[in-house]
Amino acid sequence: MDSGMLDVPGARLYHERRGAGPVLLVILGGASDAAMAGPLADVLSDRYTVITYDRRGLSRSPLPEPAAEQRIETHADDALRLLEAEPAYVFASHSGAMIGLDLLARHPERVRRLVAHEPPAFELLPDAGRWRRLAREAVKICDREGPGPAMAHVGEQTGVAPPGEPQPGLPPWVGEMLARIGGNLETSLRYEMGPFSAYVPDQAALREAPLVVAYGADSEGRLMHRATLATADLLGRRAVTLPGDHVGYLRAPAEFAGALHELLSS
Repeated sequence: MDSGMLDVPGARLYHERRGAGPVLLVILGGASDAAMAGPLADVLSDRYTVITYDRRGLSRSPLPEPAAEQRIETHADDALRLLEAEPAYVFASHSGAMIGLDLLARHPERVRRLVAHEPPAFELLPDAGRWRRLAREAVKICDREGPGPAMAHVGEQTGVAPPGEPQPGLPPWVGEMLARIGGNLETSLRYEMGPFSAYVPDQAALREAPLVVAYGADSEGRLMHRATLATADLLGRRAVTLPGDHVGYLRAPAEFAGALHELLSS
């Protein structure tokens, strides 16, 4: 695995590269960083050149200027700058899926196929107002009690559990990752959750695009499943399943990688 830093407008991006073959860019959402996708990237590195990274403002990609509300389009531009000259495959999950959708909509010539996994497109839901209020509530709780309680409240409402505390006996890299992710919670809550969940994919640009919309089989009936179905309906697609839940790529990377490869190569 090779790592490096890439200068982009307004930030420096930490990124990792594994394997050989066609490029596969992995874009994760929330407070996650490149390590969260490490096990999946390891499995896929015999088929792809896998690029993972810490999005701007998170972990090893700090913002050199005071933090401000983030835009999906800015993060999609970051993703574009990480790609090679030839079109790449993209796997994107959670708010990363929203970034991937924007990347594909505005730069279709650079994406061979996108698998958008559980996009939190809450604005497409009948109860969109509830999720707008939740984003505002989370910031208020963060002000009063800190990011931990705020994220716990978001987890209770959405069914997506916040990252846990490092436990004895875990591999060192897991503890290090969880510590970094814990430090990302405030940025995610304050500057991303509201604007990212309000993003609406470009229906006209994506209707005929090389795109798969997917959700975890264990997420069925939950909020992220609902949001995924709404996204698929908007774009005229049938949502497909991938193994596991919202983070199935981390819980069972080998099984997930096999299913993902089938979607990318179909």
